[in-house]
Order: sequence, then structure tokens, then C-alpha cells
Amino acid sequence: MPKYLIEAAYTLEGVKGVRSAGGSARRDAVAKVAESAGGRLETFYFAFGDRDVHTIVDLPDNESAAAVALTVNASGAVKVSTTVLLTPEEVDAAAERSVDYQPPGG
Repeated sequence: MPKYLIEAAYTLEGVKGVRSAGGSARRDAVAKVAESAGGRLETFYFAFGDRDVHTIVDLPDNESAAAVALTVNASGAVKVSTTVLLTPEEVDAAAERSVDYQPPGG
């Protein structure tokens, strides 16, 4: 199953929700949304910096990842950014493919 890095930045409303219900409640909510999309939560961490949460989820496909991002972002409590993660083997396979490309000015 494909893996996705989902990074989240809470709005003021989201921060108030975390303070009220706690961090483990947010982890459990992320696990539930991943499961509802046919996937599972692999890791969940809070962090300092521009992003409040870094999580890795397994989801069936890009459409499922997009559905999660659209739904979460629409809540207004959090802004998520989703990155598709590739295994080393997927990069090996990509490196073996041949594609036509002409660089700018070439």
C-alpha cells in the first residue's frame, strides 16, 4: 500500500482543540480518518516549527490521499500538506525507465 507523509499546521481553532482533548486524541482521530479511507496510521509525531504534526499513513491510492486532504483542510482547524513517499525499489524501477526529455534551451 502506498505511503504518504502528511504534515499538518493547526489554526487557532485546531490548537484549542488539541489543548482541550489532548495529543493522543488527535493521534486517534488521524488513525480513524486513515482507516475510514481504507488505510492505516503508521507514525504520528508532534513537532516544533512550521508544522505541528508529522505523520505517515498507508492509503490505498492517490485518490484516497486527496480525499483525506480535502476533508481535513475543509474543517478549517488544520492545514495539511501531503507528500507521496517512494521506496528505494520504486526509485530503482524509475531509474531504469527511459523517457524523452529536452532541457530548456537544448
